[in-house]
Amino acid sequence: MPLLRIIPETTNVNFVKWRWLAFSIDGLLLVMSVVSILHLGLNMGLDFTGGVQIEVKAAHVIDVGKMRTDIGGLGFGAPAITIVSGVGCDQPAGSCARIHVQPPVKAGQDASAASRAVVSAVQAKLGPAYVNRGVATVGPKVSGELLADGIRATIIAIILISVWVWFRFEWQYGIGALIATGHDVLVVAGFYSLFQWEFDLNTVAALLLLAGYSINDTVVVFDRIRENRRKYKRMSLPDLINLSTNHIATRTTLVSLATALSVIPLLFGGPVLLNFSRAILIGIVVGTFSSTYVAAALLLYLPPVGGKGVTSEKAADVPA
Repeated sequence: MPLLRIIPETTNVNFVKWRWLAFSIDGLLLVMSVVSILHLGLNMGLDFTGGVQIEVKAAHVIDVGKMRTDIGGLGFGAPAITIVSGVGCDQPAGSCARIHVQPPVKAGQDASAASRAVVSAVQAKLGPAYVNRGVATVGPKVSGELLADGIRATIIAIILISVWVWFRFEWQYGIGALIATGHDVLVVAGFYSLFQWEFDLNTVAALLLLAGYSINDTVVVFDRIRENRRKYKRMSLPDLINLSTNHIATRTTLVSLATALSVIPLLFGGPVLLNFSRAILIGIVVGTFSSTYVAAALLLYLPPVGGKGVTSEKAADVPA
């Protein structure tokens, strides 16, 4: 017997009874996400907006307000300045910043020449107290294509996953998978909008990975429901959902916990890994919740799976 048991080997939670609470929490998360995205928008990174991104290091804590005023006076528009962490940025904390500037490109002017002019002007304005740690440049055409491709890839992934579930099980399961997976991706994007975290290609990659992770938990629940439906043919659908969800509760919790523990160290791997890892961590929590409470419970509001195979009556062969 294990010395440490996080949760019991078997649980007896009435998941169906608490579905309205779960739906309410989910509804609030969805409303928050939609409202935030519509009103605040996403803090698009260099990958999607184009422009010049300069990372600098100082020997002191950077005053973001003063830096924004100084660089804004160069005539390049309002710069986006973010304090970043990473190797060499903790002595002192807050001594590294990422500056995002949109260089004005005149008709007939070379975009790369405009970018070089921005970098030179910013470095001259900041002075020798700031060390240039790196420069990245993305043109407006490339950034627009990357944004369109990222959105398209995410939508196609969610649809194809749902179609696969449809053919693997039945169409009712595909509808549940579509709603649950789309919900997970939208809520994670909502958190990025609400806290104005930088949304870049790494975040899109995390959302695509999240879609696959989320559907894995959902398929486990659906597979157990289908298995128990064949075994207990007279069991009511609510009892069937409760039985199946309790069967996989321990497995789902332990897998989610193990995955989260493996991702947490990535939070300290610098700004590149930070965007990726926090999207995954939020997605693990949201995805586990939706797979357990939402995806299966949605079957209660769809036409019966398998026609007359599952009745709404109390079953006589419910296991003890």
